[in-house]
Amino acid sequence: MSAHTSNATPYYFVPGASRHPALAAAGLFFVILGASQWINGHEWGMYSLAAGMIGWLFVLYQWFRDAVAESEGGLYGYKVDLSFRWSVSWFIFSEVMFFGAFFTALWWARSHSVPALGSIDNALLWPGFKAVWPSVAAGMTAAPGGLVEPFETVGPFWLPTINTALLLTSGVTLTIAHHALREGHRARTLAFMWATVILGVIFLCVQGYEYHHLYTEMNLKLSSGVYGSTFFMLTGFHGFHVFIGMLMLLFITLRLRKGHFTPERHFGFEGAAWYWHFVDVVWLGLYTLVYWM
Repeated sequence: MSAHTSNATPYYFVPGASRHPALAAAGLFFVILGASQWINGHEWGMYSLAAGMIGWLFVLYQWFRDAVAESEGGLYGYKVDLSFRWSVSWFIFSEVMFFGAFFTALWWARSHSVPALGSIDNALLWPGFKAVWPSVAAGMTAAPGGLVEPFETVGPFWLPTINTALLLTSGVTLTIAHHALREGHRARTLAFMWATVILGVIFLCVQGYEYHHLYTEMNLKLSSGVYGSTFFMLTGFHGFHVFIGMLMLLFITLRLRKGHFTPERHFGFEGAAWYWHFVDVVWLGLYTLVYWM
């Protein structure tokens, strides 16, 4: 989406009928179906999730390929560029609300739900239960009815802190790449873009190792009460966003190699950069509220 303009550029380009929205929705349907069934113990859900994800990514590849061809064909003018900016802005706003809901769930469980379980009425039902958030008091991890196995909580050292440094560094390298592109230094732009992509990949590898450590050695799982569910929902969805952002930056880097962007017209780059910086900010909030508190 470099939005090149020319004398033949239409005032506002309207694409023709496309199969991509319907196919993307179908892929997401099988992703959600498979994930929900896999979590509930149905092995076939794993295959549905994998097939839906592969199909969805393939559709996105075709969709963006068509958009790139339209952009490089001189069909995108100022109005389309403006609509892209508004679209990405509203998309990021929706993501803010998405993570805001999960952060609110964490706050509500910690500040209201758990203390309410320590009321006098509940004390008669569950004698000996301590209404304390697990990360505040070590060992306070068992459910009143014994439905949750004891587990260990997660602190900020050292894997989460390493990942914080990785994401913050990636934000710096991306900003340097952006300034290099605006100054016309394509080689420097490519070097720092590759560095940003690699940092994103390393982040995902570190998080994968952390999850394996939590499941196998600390017995912390998605089923570990409200602490486990909020922890994995927040960190897992953030990791998914890092994965998507890394793919966006990778494709932008490949397009840079083909010379698709200019110092004046490069909103495809800017849109991916906005998204990556948003992911950075969300991680800072997550790192503070989930790992430190």
